[in-house]
Amino acid sequence: MLSDIEIAQRAKLERVIPLAQSRLGIPEEHLVPYGHYKAKISLDYIDSLAGRPDGKLILVTAISPTPAGEGKTTTTVGLGDALNRIGRKTLICLREPSLGPVFGIKGGAAGGGHSQVVPMEDINLHFTGDFNAIQLANNLLAAMIDNHIHHGNELGIDPRRITWKRVLDMNDRALRDIVVSLGGPANGFPRQDGFDIVVASEVMAIFCLATSLADLRERLGNIVIGYTRDQRPVRARELEADGAMTVLLRDALAPNLVQTLENNPAFIHGGPFANIAHGCNSVIATKSALKLADYVVTEAGFGADLGAEKFVDIKCRKSGLRPSAAVIVATVRALKYHGGVDVKALGTENVEALARGLTNLERHVRNVRDHYGLPCVVAVNHFTQDTAAEHQLLRERMEKLGVAVVQARHWAEGGKGAEELAKKVVELADGPSTMKFVYEDSAPLWEKIEAIACRIYGAAGISADSKVRSQIQRLQESGFGSYPVCIAKTQYSFSTDAQARGAPSGHDVHIREVRLSAGAEFVVVVCGDIMTMPGLPKIPSATKIGLEADGRITGLF
Repeated sequence: MLSDIEIAQRAKLERVIPLAQSRLGIPEEHLVPYGHYKAKISLDYIDSLAGRPDGKLILVTAISPTPAGEGKTTTTVGLGDALNRIGRKTLICLREPSLGPVFGIKGGAAGGGHSQVVPMEDINLHFTGDFNAIQLANNLLAAMIDNHIHHGNELGIDPRRITWKRVLDMNDRALRDIVVSLGGPANGFPRQDGFDIVVASEVMAIFCLATSLADLRERLGNIVIGYTRDQRPVRARELEADGAMTVLLRDALAPNLVQTLENNPAFIHGGPFANIAHGCNSVIATKSALKLADYVVTEAGFGADLGAEKFVDIKCRKSGLRPSAAVIVATVRALKYHGGVDVKALGTENVEALARGLTNLERHVRNVRDHYGLPCVVAVNHFTQDTAAEHQLLRERMEKLGVAVVQARHWAEGGKGAEELAKKVVELADGPSTMKFVYEDSAPLWEKIEAIACRIYGAAGISADSKVRSQIQRLQESGFGSYPVCIAKTQYSFSTDAQARGAPSGHDVHIREVRLSAGAEFVVVVCGDIMTMPGLPKIPSATKIGLEADGRITGLF
């Protein structure tokens, strides 16, 4: 059996400029090629699309992820190809992969099998340099903060209250907590600092929510980098950093165009994680795609409790986007894992464990349908070890909820294997959709966090120590109470315990830390032991990646 990279390397790609012209009608002068198979679409051209009607937006989400894999990105690609096969002009919009998981444990974000976006090596590695630009803009601001303090600190920044961290697009636990400016007065004032991964940077969030270069600069200027001794917030604009940061991000803000294995166009742009950030690709890419296609298929990171909730409560709230339907991705293997089965035994029929694990899918379905107000279908990625009895049980349980189940074979067959799913999605998208938010803008921050924890996670309540409660109250009183909340927690469970499978209920969601993202206009709520700078596993994926004598990359999934 061929690996993902071997399948991708055998693909016959179309050159990106003819592809963009023939499939999307984009003139050559508005395309900036990065080699033969990648291009950026000019912001001027995107502005010219404003008067066109919008297509229909389809959201792909999933159950809580497991080591068995679910295939959400693969389904997004396969569904896009299938919709094109049945005559619906369709674009897919994905997030860009981070090098952290590429060299760590999770893998890339280009799909898999015969449902991939290509060139997958480029996409999973440096791509068009967007993440590097975000990293540089973030770290320029960090450097300007320390430089300002070194040269007299006219703004009166309290070094103990600097909240802005440096970032790196790599998993590196040694950088979580560090001391900077050692070595004497010439190097500045020593202070405790730390790194986050690029995808957790507020600059990434701003990048993905900005609607123009002017909006980007305004948001960058609004970043709160820390506080003075009397608790006055200090913004990036006061350091005069917003202009240079915008310059660094100017080219990156233009969406990236690539293609699927079936030569259908795809946008890949921006990449915040959903467990530590808001988990959606850029607003610019999604809105542009809706002007260029009848259907746009996009994904939100991890399960529907994280990515889909943030897609609705942050991205849709801020942008005005409204999905017409949702697809919830699952596998029989993953559901048996949620039922308590060891990873090594997932290939054996176990209807009892599947029955237990289905509680995870059922809660996600109820969340999407009842709390987000979206009509949905369950897409089950097919594995050869699945049995008829297992699929029958899955259908019966979903029938009780009034939700259709479609077996999808796009991993093995490409778009052809997802045609039934595509037809069901068209049927749902043509019907009524009344998307709604989990909480109102006017609700206090504490109540917003509580609403997500209790309604979406099944928790009994939330808790925090007095320091964190005071921070939340201070943010509320300082005018940030109208912001949505972005909860950072483990992706593996509805609770904050990564080992709690299925659909735990009645648990407590403990708030460990609160961070203000004034430029992105949301409040980050860090729960449990989630880290915004991940570490590498014992055996990183990087150990398997290499280069052949002919220049071919090997071991990349």
